[in-house]
Amino acid sequence: MTTPGAAGTTGPSWWLRDAWLLAGRNVLRILRAPHLLVMYALIQPVMFILLFAYVFGGAIPVPGGNYVQYLLPAVFVMIVLFTSTGAVGVGIAEDMERGVMDRFRSLPMTRSSVLLGRLLSEMLRNLVSIVVMVACGLVVGFRFHAHPGRILLGFGLLLLLGFAFSWVAAYIGLLAGSVEAAQGMGMVWVFPFVFVSSAFVPTASMPDWLRAYADHSPVTVMIDTLRAWFAGRDAGSAAVQALAWAIGLTLVFMTLSVARFRRTSR
Repeated sequence: MTTPGAAGTTGPSWWLRDAWLLAGRNVLRILRAPHLLVMYALIQPVMFILLFAYVFGGAIPVPGGNYVQYLLPAVFVMIVLFTSTGAVGVGIAEDMERGVMDRFRSLPMTRSSVLLGRLLSEMLRNLVSIVVMVACGLVVGFRFHAHPGRILLGFGLLLLLGFAFSWVAAYIGLLAGSVEAAQGMGMVWVFPFVFVSSAFVPTASMPDWLRAYADHSPVTVMIDTLRAWFAGRDAGSAAVQALAWAIGLTLVFMTLSVARFRRTSR
């Protein structure tokens, strides 16, 4: 996990220090490119909320009859996934293409901290997106009907799932070889994950073979959890499934990403 000649630079404290320093470096990059922050964290969330609330809101029957209450938890999940996967995959591919990763390899730091630092910095962008979405949702009529602790727990679980999908995007960014390829590959897999779910229509309207997947996809169980918790209801097994998806995706794709990065390093 360490670079050659990095004796004495092992251990959890060193690993966390490396990740924290690289996260700070990536945060500075985000702040120095405000147009990307505005696009991902401000314009995109507002656009999706207004588009679906006012264009499709009166045309799609949903449980409870209030499409805004049904919609907003789905938009929270969708924007966090789009932000996590789009920014991480493209950012890693760009660093690979520009030779930034080669510079990191010459330093006494752990391999995994290079990737972890990138993912931690993107969580800041997700936090900004969530604040913007909550504000916009309140304007269009969305309301929370739960204890603040349950609301914060829901957003914490959402960030954890976004972190898990960031590892998927990191692996794709390492495989892509170029920024253009990373952009294309990111859109190919993330759109089916979002739209084959209960995000915008009830899964009961889908064919049986498709519904079998949609009912238990990570996106559906996360959305169902937020809908229940934000309405003050028990989420049942959906919350457990969402947590299991988040942990499982993180472990699998973190392992694959670090292994791929080490092979690329050689």
